[in-house]
Amino acid sequence: MQQESAPVGRHLRVRQARGHTVLEFHGEIDIAAALEIVPHLDRATGRQGSRVVIDLRGIEFFDCSGLRLLYRARSRVLDHGGQLHLVCAHPLTLRILRVTGLHRLLPPHATLDAALEHSEAASGSL
Repeated sequence: MQQESAPVGRHLRVRQARGHTVLEFHGEIDIAAALEIVPHLDRATGRQGSRVVIDLRGIEFFDCSGLRLLYRARSRVLDHGGQLHLVCAHPLTLRILRVTGLHRLLPPHATLDAALEHSEAASGSL
């Protein structure tokens, strides 16, 4: 069951989809956006066994602040025994992920459905 997206600021919408918290980033993800996003990111990634998807399809710009958000989310989810998946299809953002090596730690999926299916397969829920 999917829940309607709830905007929590200019740069973030949060919703539930198939047992996952989906954080949809929007617009320019820079230091100002990161400050808006961090409290919501920490809430979603700080629970034991959390299942989180970060969806970057709605972004227009992504700098090192965005990379820090992804790394922070990954660290927090792993510390709490959860799962984190990334959705990204933007060529420039994919390039940044490859150049920094973050794509190896957090492989991007092209669609939300692909990320959710991968998560369900990994947990044996399919």
